[in-house]
Amino acid sequence: MFTPIGSAEATITIFLDGRPIPARAGETIAACLMRAAAPYFRTTPVTSSPRLPFCMIGHCFDCLIEIDGVGSRQACLSQVCDGMRVRTQEGPAAIVGGQTQ
Repeated sequence: MFTPIGSAEATITIFLDGRPIPARAGETIAACLMRAAAPYFRTTPVTSSPRLPFCMIGHCFDCLIEIDGVGSRQACLSQVCDGMRVRTQEGPAAIVGGQTQ
């Protein structure tokens, strides 16, 4: 589905809901999770419908996910980092102390 640029070897690890996922340096979180067959990235606030990335260029916001404790981040625009913790976002991001969590 995706052709890697550079090394095709997964040399780092990120964690989706606690599950280790092999990742390639320089790739986006969305590409990594789609390759790992993540069932969905978020659910919608109103109907709880599961969503996956659609446009992969930051226009549609279907790839919103929690990254290292910060909710509503676009996985298609965010590169992986070794040890990164991502979580599927259920409904809207939580607001704690005036900040999106």
